[in-house]
Amino acid sequence: MDINRLKAVLREKVIPLDADVSLAERREAMEKVAFRVAEDISVESLTVAGCPAEWLRAPSIDTERAILYLHGGGYVMGSLNTHRALGGEISRATNAAVLMFDYRLAPEAAFPAAVDDAAAAYEWLRGEGFDPKNLAIAGDSAGGGLTAATLLALRDQNIPLPKAAVCISPWSDLTCSNESYETRADADPMVTFNGLDEMVQQYVQGQDVKQPYASPNFASFDSLPPLLIQVGNDEVLLDDSIKLNEKAQADGVSSTLEVWDDMVHVWHAFHPMLKEGQQAIDRIGEFLQTQWANS
Repeated sequence: MDINRLKAVLREKVIPLDADVSLAERREAMEKVAFRVAEDISVESLTVAGCPAEWLRAPSIDTERAILYLHGGGYVMGSLNTHRALGGEISRATNAAVLMFDYRLAPEAAFPAAVDDAAAAYEWLRGEGFDPKNLAIAGDSAGGGLTAATLLALRDQNIPLPKAAVCISPWSDLTCSNESYETRADADPMVTFNGLDEMVQQYVQGQDVKQPYASPNFASFDSLPPLLIQVGNDEVLLDDSIKLNEKAQADGVSSTLEVWDDMVHVWHAFHPMLKEGQQAIDRIGEFLQTQWANS
């Protein structure tokens, strides 16, 4: 399937973020569109830091390397099920185990619960014997913003940081004020300002959205590890990624921004039907394996 056909399908089938449906209905709909994990990916269920998690392992991985993966869903939905297939392919591309982590969701657990959970999951990995130089953190959408926020929280607690991190279509500015919300509104078939604004309220619940752990674009990135940021040119979140990259580079971080032409929000998730999705996953593999090789 080419990207134009995928966009048409998304406009027809996906519930718009600003649609008048309940959160329960939205969560259920997201679960139903999940792809199945590849048959050769092993899946091991466990509990990490009090939250459900899964080890996803492609064949013949380097058992000393692992990625903490933080799924998207606007901090209010998403699960192990919705992101298992993507996590499995990231394991294959990176030749590392992926710990898919189901942090607590809002509104049941408000900010900063997700950040606290993600930091605790990283500490769990270190407690399991993983050397930080063989670790990475990755995530998409809200999970991409959470990836950056988790790095900040770990740094501020003087915890040894992972070798690198990957932010896929990150939602890293919860003010939702960047120009691409308007300039890409017609091009983006998945994300809308009104839908994200509602999720912000469910997540922060009256707290300051400019807090660095909520909106990393307002943080100091001093001392953070190398970043790979991938975003589609047709996303309303395009400027979140551009400004995240600019802020990281201004603070001395080795940050690589990739803007993929015509791509939609987290196009990686459509890898079973979209060649660019697999290509972007392969690029993540190249980036992380290069970073680990330089340890």
